[in-house]
Amino acid sequence: MTVYVLDTDLLSLYQRNHPQVSVRIRLARQNSLRLTTTVVTVEEQYAGRLAQIRKSQTPETLIAAYGRMTATFSLFSQLEILGYEISADDYFREFRQMRIRIGTQDLRIASIALAHKAIIVTRNRKDFEQVPDLVIEDWSL
Repeated sequence: MTVYVLDTDLLSLYQRNHPQVSVRIRLARQNSLRLTTTVVTVEEQYAGRLAQIRKSQTPETLIAAYGRMTATFSLFSQLEILGYEISADDYFREFRQMRIRIGTQDLRIASIALAHKAIIVTRNRKDFEQVPDLVIEDWSL
């Protein structure tokens, strides 16, 4: 079964109800596609949510920030989360030696996707296309 890895940017679009992304994810679920994300995306999302909570200065912004945190927990409970394992780290180190110039977190996400022979779902083609053998789909179009 094909594995689809939803990257951080794409999940953020989904959380903001991006029309095309929402339709594609709904169709993927209806067709029982294997939708996953990575522990790196979990890290990035929770770091952002915690930063919003810490910066909140009014009850309204704090309540909204905690609401977004709750929604994020709910979203991740619906997805399989792929871990960062030795096979992913092997890819990561190889790509660093090749001097692939993308962000560390994106390179880790790509490495996890390759370790699982997965398709990465992102609109960030500019960076991810630099990673050899990575299969990319953009569901935001």
